[in-house]
Amino acid sequence: MVYPFVERFTTTPWGKMYSRSAELSIESQVTVILVPGMIISSSYMIPLALELAPYCTVHMIDFPGYGKSEKPNNNVLNISELAEALQIWMTSNAIAKAALVGNSFGCQIVAEFAARYPELVDKLVLQGPTVDPTARSVFRQMIRLKLNSMRESKSAGLISVKDYRAAGLKRIIKTIRMTMQDRIETKLPQIRARTLVVRGDRDPVVPQEWAEQVTQLIPSSELCVIPDAAHILNYSEPKKFSRVILKFLGLSYRGSDDS
Repeated sequence: MVYPFVERFTTTPWGKMYSRSAELSIESQVTVILVPGMIISSSYMIPLALELAPYCTVHMIDFPGYGKSEKPNNNVLNISELAEALQIWMTSNAIAKAALVGNSFGCQIVAEFAARYPELVDKLVLQGPTVDPTARSVFRQMIRLKLNSMRESKSAGLISVKDYRAAGLKRIIKTIRMTMQDRIETKLPQIRARTLVVRGDRDPVVPQEWAEQVTQLIPSSELCVIPDAAHILNYSEPKKFSRVILKFLGLSYRGSDDS
């Protein structure tokens, strides 16, 4: 079943911030916010949102400067500002606390957010967290991303191309530079929420050693490795990923076990 998404634009100091939400009449009081990766919009989160929607309220966001959100002139938000934008969005939409699910660069934003606003965090899911300190260079990351692209569907690549075009070259360059400069490993020990670190076993961007290090740095965390999966689990393996999330959130899966 395809669920209708409620679309909104929320005012922030950096312009209007776009979001889409699946708000069904269900018994669960769990709220989940899906946080996209570097330069990417919430579009590639839709497959995961559709899997989670029967069990909880799901929100997908486009940060200022990306996707359908307004683009501040000559201003690319840094990690702290992106976390603040999420805080403003939650407050404006009357969300007191939520479970946050980040993919890739989205994990860097989520880590910053959890360290700054612990009262707003229920639980965290860090899927494919970047950047592995042993490969903190644009060249090494591009090699890993190229290898990963050969393990993902072509449609995922098309979404990326569309979102990169929407962002523009200057914003792309500044965002990549910011991604490389951010040290997620210094923030992970500050996270107090229960955290699930998730890695696809075919993910070249996040090696097993780095995923284990991330898990060890967070005081209350566990690692889950999903077989036969690469870096963009929210898009390429939404069923597998959603079941892991639901179990972590204490929600019972009610579907078939045939997938």
